[in-house]
Amino acid sequence: MDVFRALHHGRSPNDPLVLPGPWDAASARAFVAAGFPALATPGAGVAASLGYEDGRTPPAEMFAAVARIVRAVRPLGVPVSADIDDGYGLPAAELVERLLETGAIGCNLDDSGPGKVLKDLRRHADWLAEIRASAGDRLFLNARVDTFVRGVPDVAAAIERALLYEAAGADCVYPIGAPPAALPVMRAGGVKGPVNMVASAAGPADVLRNGFRELGELGATRITFGPGLLVRTTTALTDLGRSLL
Repeated sequence: MDVFRALHHGRSPNDPLVLPGPWDAASARAFVAAGFPALATPGAGVAASLGYEDGRTPPAEMFAAVARIVRAVRPLGVPVSADIDDGYGLPAAELVERLLETGAIGCNLDDSGPGKVLKDLRRHADWLAEIRASAGDRLFLNARVDTFVRGVPDVAAAIERALLYEAAGADCVYPIGAPPAALPVMRAGGVKGPVNMVASAAGPADVLRNGFRELGELGATRITFGPGLLVRTTTALTDLGRSLL
């Protein structure tokens, strides 16, 4: 946990933390072999690997998948944070214990639920505070802000949620789908802690790396890919399969 938390602080603006998203044990080992110091599972990617639509993975299967990923890289000392959707309606204490049983040291939690409807921000902030109280310093809490992907483009709405989540104990906020230009506005609006941005996984590596630096200079602390790396990998496998035919 100390290692994972430290990775989010003291970074230069042009060097955000890049966390690939493994969807199974094999992809986790591949990313570690490539040199990444930590991993962050994507909910949509794990769902796809298990044959489910995003957000439809039964919690028992999601926790089991996370546990396999953790087990694959734990001997190498690599921490894993897990996307566990909107928490599956579990009470805070139960959610924390089930997550800790997997060996994960952090989690993403959405602030929209079934039907892709935004949750009441104050009730959600209270729930995040309960999770922080139950977890203590055992989990890195990445609170997703879903306004941009739920049809609310107003940056002020994202700032309001982000500030409440930080006050509730979130270690990082994640304005998924936010345009890059929203980052400096969120910083100017008082968002002080680490900020997670999602980046495309498509295109040449040098172009992607330049994009990471640009996001960092705008205010991003860490970069994740959602299911993008899985999509890129399965596209390559499809191309390989066609060539074999």
